[in-house]
Amino acid sequence: MTPAAPLPAGWLARLQAYADRPPARPRLPLVWQGVPIGSVEPRLVEALHAAAPASRRRLALHEGAAQVLPMGDLSQTLAALALAIRDAGEAHAWRDEQLGVRDADGLLLGTVERAVVRPLGIPTHAVHLLGSTPDGRQWVQQRALDKPNDPGKWDTLMGGMVPATDSLEQALERETWEEAGLRLSQLRGLAHGGRVMSRGPSQDTRTGYVVEAIDWYWCELPEGLEPANQDGEVAQFRRVEPEQLRADLLDGEYTVEAALVFAAAWTMITRPAGATPSAA
Repeated sequence: MTPAAPLPAGWLARLQAYADRPPARPRLPLVWQGVPIGSVEPRLVEALHAAAPASRRRLALHEGAAQVLPMGDLSQTLAALALAIRDAGEAHAWRDEQLGVRDADGLLLGTVERAVVRPLGIPTHAVHLLGSTPDGRQWVQQRALDKPNDPGKWDTLMGGMVPATDSLEQALERETWEEAGLRLSQLRGLAHGGRVMSRGPSQDTRTGYVVEAIDWYWCELPEGLEPANQDGEVAQFRRVEPEQLRADLLDGEYTVEAALVFAAAWTMITRPAGATPSAA
């Protein structure tokens, strides 16, 4: 197999710039008991107060910040705010899935409904898996056409959020089974590759902002082992040679998150078949 060319420096620069964009409009820190946990647009707070006056008891603009006011613990307070945000039409697709809310040191402070993390600017955590074939091709998936985010776009073998109930490793195991029908014990050379960051205005909601850490892993699927979706969120899988992957990346066929991961792993992806890879 002919090795793929490096990814163009200009394309990489544009990708990195897109993945590190400031908010489109001014945002204020979202603060819980003096601890920043996210950010909000002032107009979201004003819209909530107008649509649901009771939200004034849970969220207030004060001293240059949006203060989350204690009404029970943080999870309870954010649950009430999430319903108000949904009723105001500012939430994304409701998932009944709780994501962790943490301080700057990673301490879990509470949880929040996934549909409102972008309007509240709460940082999120995702995990992706790259899977190669013994001859050096990459397994990739096409996202289902009814997905609320990036329908029909191409993606890594597996990509998913890390919910509040899971560690990173637990999310990797669960998502790999749900999306690809694979058990980690079936994979060869499974290893953590690195972490990439994505920051920028959300495409999902008018007032949303994305702050997401993406940990990625890589592995090899033995000959004869093929992914099979279990949760209905994947339209199809295919194997692509690195040169085709490169062409499709440059054409914008992949999600931004997948592009960031593939770019970070490009040296590993384009190593000669049979060579021992090294983590990024």
